Amino acid sequence: ATLHDGPGSSALGRRSSLRRAMAACVPGKLMEMLSPGRQRASAGAEQPPYTRLDLSILDRFSRLDQGGKVMAEYVWVGGGGELRCKTRTLDRACTSVEELPIWNFDGSSTGQAPGDDSEVLLKPCAVYQDPFRKGHGNIIVLCECYLPDPDGPQGLGAPIPTNTRSPAAKIMADIAEHQPWFGIEQEYTLFEPDKKTPYGWPKEGQPGPQGPYYCSIGTENAFGRPVVEAHYKACLYAGINISGINGEVMPGQWEYQVGPCEGISSADQLLISRFLLLRVCEQYGVVVSFDPKPIPGDWNGAGC
Repeated sequence: ATLHDGPGSSALGRRSSLRRAMAACVPGKLMEMLSPGRQRASAGAEQPPYTRLDLSILDRFSRLDQGGKVMAEYVWVGGGGELRCKTRTLDRACTSVEELPIWNFDGSSTGQAPGDDSEVLLKPCAVYQDPFRKGHGNIIVLCECYLPDPDGPQGLGAPIPTNTRSPAAKIMADIAEHQPWFGIEQEYTLFEPDKKTPYGWPKEGQPGPQGPYYCSIGTENAFGRPVVEAHYKACLYAGINISGINGEVMPGQWEYQVGPCEGISSADQLLISRFLLLRVCEQYGVVVSFDPKPIPGDWNGAGC
């Protein structure tokens, strides 16, 4: 399209001509997205998901009988250190890790395998009760990731590079006679769905200075306590040796402690406690960050 500004043409006329020319060249849906009104709406738009799901409806189905079947949530560490999970149905309740089946996943979708050879195997390592699917023997299964090998034990090959639990478990087994104990503090920060605004903070602003928020009480100081309490109970139900909680120095920041635990179970329980926290936040519609320095400047960090 060609635009001509003749003598006396106005700015409004030029903009109208430009829009008609763009409409002739650009698909209608894209034109809608490029419109100034659409751009202004997007800048201040509500963050997805736009429809909040009613968890009380899910509760009706959660009470249904499972016909003797068991739901097992397999959890593993992905290629970027994030937690991943998927569920499988078991024909019966399992009383030990050894009874649980090896499973697999597409490692090319988690940054843990190439696309032309993407199978990664999941080896169950630890089992916990599932607080989100109470009853019926439903479980959460922490897994290690291995390459497949038809000639290996249980079809397992070598641990993949992101499987750091395997060498850690070997070290702990070698020194088991010393019964090493660990206690770990996990600090975290709650955020609004925009992942920029800490929970309880004003939009595009900052709260009052640090001081009143540590181990705090009250609406003006303690932001997100329902998440903290729900996570506490979920950990206890699952079998995590969670030993306490408290509000931290920065508003919207909290801490819990796992331990004392012996050997590799310390790391296992910490990972599952993080999984539980992520799932609780998912239900409340908030975001949890384990970033050690989520807010720059003179604001408290969040360590582990």
